[in-house]
Amino acid sequence: MPMKITHATIAPCIQGLADPQWKFARAQVPRLEGAVLRLQDEDGHTGLGYVHAIPAISTHGAGALAALEFLAPRLIGRRCDDIAAVMEEVDATLAFNPTVKAGIDMALHDLLARRLGVPVHVLLGGKMRDGVQLSRILPIKAPAEMAAMAARLAGEGYRQLKLKLAGDTATDIERIAEVRAAVGPGVVLTLDPNQSYHAKQLIGAFSKMERHDIALIEQPVPAADIAGLALLTRTLPVAIEADESAQSVRDVFRLVSERVVDVINLKVTNLGGLRHFIEAVRICEAGQVACRIGAAFGPALMQAMALQAACIPKALPYACELSEHLHLQDDPFTPLRVHDGRLALPEGPGCGVGYRG
Repeated sequence: MPMKITHATIAPCIQGLADPQWKFARAQVPRLEGAVLRLQDEDGHTGLGYVHAIPAISTHGAGALAALEFLAPRLIGRRCDDIAAVMEEVDATLAFNPTVKAGIDMALHDLLARRLGVPVHVLLGGKMRDGVQLSRILPIKAPAEMAAMAARLAGEGYRQLKLKLAGDTATDIERIAEVRAAVGPGVVLTLDPNQSYHAKQLIGAFSKMERHDIALIEQPVPAADIAGLALLTRTLPVAIEADESAQSVRDVFRLVSERVVDVINLKVTNLGGLRHFIEAVRICEAGQVACRIGAAFGPALMQAMALQAACIPKALPYACELSEHLHLQDDPFTPLRVHDGRLALPEGPGCGVGYRG
């Protein structure tokens, strides 16, 4: 008979970045102040979830903890296999807070998977692949610094790199040129201006960017500028991707049904959990819009959960961003190792990593 949840414990998860000057167009990120949710059932099985907290992206640490403390008591006494019913109640109980809900959803899936002795991907419909190729992110720095970082990462085996851009057209073009010169033609380059351009500015800039062989441009315009995204998709000979414009399953449906973009960046954290992630994947597949699994900074647990989800889509034409835990300090989870630019599914039940906290 299915066991019930008996304990829900919450702990802060504070991690510094190896590079405290790590920066993207909207903010500098010197550290993460996330939270860990640990669920336990009557038989002693445990499930783990991580709540992502960056103020400029999702929420701040105190907000994440407050929301978890409000919702966690509602999990006690619930059956381990009632994930859908529990998450529907969670969605109805607290507005917004998708990253907090994602942490709860992760913990519920991890608990049931460990109880059944299967990997999380089995609960999501089963894997299509045993691992994923990885892309690494180059934060905003001087062009020469970004080029040196790119050369180092390419030397470690990463065959796709993403350049953060700042919206300063001349300097951004210089960044792209120096990175391409540093890594040569064999590395795929994508760009992420993080909403720092407007559509016609990017159309003008791309004539100078495209000579450096750009594969994809992620969310160049403000999230609300759906018309601008659509204009870029129709105009430029490069894949245009939505990220900040895809914050819910409803957003994904609109982007696909109106064919606003070529690719959608799907993140378990933004969408509110694994269940909604799978819904978004199926919408993209039905509308023949590509999926990409983008970065959500967090420890090995966050990346392991995203990896389980990343092995579900039928096709992943672009590399995933699931190795950003490697430049975070004080990871409280067992290692999730990258080999030659690739992340393999861990063996064993649940998400594949354990908690050392």
